[in-house]
Amino acid sequence: MPELPDVEGFRRVLAEHATGRPVQRVDVLDEGVLRGVTPRRFRERLRGCRFAEPRRHGKWLIVPTDGRPVLLAHFGMTGSLHWVPDGGEARHPHDRVVFVLPDGELRYRDMRKLQGLRLAADDEVEEALGGLGPDASTVSRAQLRDLLAGVRRQVKPALVDQSVLAGLGNLLADEILWRARIHPRRSCADLTPDDLARLHTAMREVLRRSVPTGRVPPRGSWLTGHRDERPGACPRCGTTLCHGRVGGRGTAWCPRCQPE
Repeated sequence: MPELPDVEGFRRVLAEHATGRPVQRVDVLDEGVLRGVTPRRFRERLRGCRFAEPRRHGKWLIVPTDGRPVLLAHFGMTGSLHWVPDGGEARHPHDRVVFVLPDGELRYRDMRKLQGLRLAADDEVEEALGGLGPDASTVSRAQLRDLLAGVRRQVKPALVDQSVLAGLGNLLADEILWRARIHPRRSCADLTPDDLARLHTAMREVLRRSVPTGRVPPRGSWLTGHRDERPGACPRCGTTLCHGRVGGRGTAWCPRCQPE
């Protein structure tokens, strides 16, 4: 599932290859990824526009245009954004919308089509994203404390709740909690100031090292590098990992490093 580092990577793809260049044509190959707009209107509103510098909030990509509606992209569980220069690879079966530019194509690809693309006027963007919490990459230690302290719910579901903190998903939450030595089922209300400080430090470090790669890297020294192994071992202490569901999501943790 694309998380904050993935979407930041998609933002860089668009910024590098499509910003400031005219969109010559928009091919809607599957209208199932359009939200709140018809294929015809989507094509008409974006054909001939130039994308301005994109920005990201959580898992959303916000792409202003020169006087046209803002393009909002969410990548759901399987979405991605690809730049293919002229003469490059043929279109993928899961390419759903293609923006044709003078020297190549920007392709929105998504297998499961759980989210998609929207258009919004400038003054509608904040309303469209109004249910999101602050972006995880910008949250201070004091803000994180205010968001979580005293909340009577498990810490992992709180971290992946986009209305609490925008951008974290399954991989990031598990990695952060493992580094902070906090069990995913701990109640937020039981977290001490030291717990919250470790949690913030771990979050900043994981994001700092993940964003440049455009993904949560499955390094051998990271929990992410072992969570899909069965049973798998903790890369810090060697204890066999636990696997279960927390808040309805598949979760991995170390019973020794993260005691319940």
